[in-house]
Amino acid sequence: MSKLLKASALIAVGFFCALLVLRDGAHAERSDPVPAGATMDLPVQELRLFSEVLGIIRQNYVEPVSDGDLLKSAIRGMLAGLDPHSAYLEQEEFQELKEGTSGEFGGLGIEVGMEDGFVKVVSPIDDTPAQKAGILAGDLIIRLDDTAVKGLSLNEAVKLMRGAPGTDITLTIVREGQERPLQIKLTRAVIKVNSVRSRSLDPGYGYLRVSQFQVNTGRKLRDAVTELKEKNGGALKGLVLDLRNNPGGVLTAAVSVSDAFISDGLIVYTEGRGPEAAQKFSATSGDILEGVPIVVLVNAGSASASEIVAGALQDNGRAIIMGEKTFGKGSVQTILPISESAALKLTTARYFTPKGRSIQAEGIEPDVPLERVQLTALEQPFQPLGERDLARHLDNPNGKAKPATSAAPKAAADQPATDTKEVSLAKADFGVHEALNLLKALNIVQSRAK
Repeated sequence: MSKLLKASALIAVGFFCALLVLRDGAHAERSDPVPAGATMDLPVQELRLFSEVLGIIRQNYVEPVSDGDLLKSAIRGMLAGLDPHSAYLEQEEFQELKEGTSGEFGGLGIEVGMEDGFVKVVSPIDDTPAQKAGILAGDLIIRLDDTAVKGLSLNEAVKLMRGAPGTDITLTIVREGQERPLQIKLTRAVIKVNSVRSRSLDPGYGYLRVSQFQVNTGRKLRDAVTELKEKNGGALKGLVLDLRNNPGGVLTAAVSVSDAFISDGLIVYTEGRGPEAAQKFSATSGDILEGVPIVVLVNAGSASASEIVAGALQDNGRAIIMGEKTFGKGSVQTILPISESAALKLTTARYFTPKGRSIQAEGIEPDVPLERVQLTALEQPFQPLGERDLARHLDNPNGKAKPATSAAPKAAADQPATDTKEVSLAKADFGVHEALNLLKALNIVQSRAK
């Protein structure tokens, strides 16, 4: 072996030993046990291959590359080869991750992942430049301004999308059903995510939108429910919980939201290789809605923590899930700091619903499937004839029938077919409209059963 290769071998062995030391340090910080003799399991043959490749690159690559850059690239490669969600985070990326879970960061407002070398939109975040410009879950971003995405890492693509508020960027996207790529110009902004929004739909019926799961989402949701109750005379008849295009977030926030509506029983459990990865989360006593019906809206952009909530409420029989099959991200990522300025985001477990279902790559099947549609109201809806419109019809013995003036149907302006507010809701958001109708039907059934 040449001197260069010998030197490379020393670097490689030192590199892997350093990894083991950092791993031990991270586990010590988490108080997790480290298997005895872990340092004795180094794959010698693969280390030789690594050192040989390292030496060839150092000697023959067209431009000089520092050992530090090569080793960091090796770390990134190791993690990228595991699954789409594991990654090596340097200081800037680590900080961005913390900002995302706290609810304020700069950029376009898109939750993204990688698919076939392109950036895939998991979901746009509410009230952000991306959502306002019409970016949809499932869009593939193939170009950022003049830079092709193919060949970039996810972190590199995210850096290009981030920038000073007020600056512009043009995304070229491929969308299912569109023959040609679309170009959408966006203006960057400071993204402040309000994870919970609420409003009343009809007297007694509330609407809660959870856009992502942050550290304080559980508390905000409980406050929002209390406010909805106060606005509706102290109680609700039903609640629509909207988790559509919610990319997930903090696991404990998903547990807190589920716990708000479940008085007892299992919420979610996780399983991994180590004993520290096995956890169970159960509900505490008390349901803030006291059994009031809930309809949960989901779609293909509902991922991770959203699926935990939907699965928990579904398996416990606490809510009806309506919409589309969810994204199917059923894995848990743990942040393992390895220095003051870097960390590993490592997939350490799978999570399971209370009935033992793994959602990984499968998603949550809705109880009531609902296609994405947009309604258009007829300007003059046809009014069908009724018995009372017929000449010489029999009178109602209760005196409620009105005398017919003509056999012709009434004008649309005189007899509106549907309540204007109901039509507006159906046109604005068909999913919420259908969820509200289902809640009303459940209340009718419950009241008649009593």
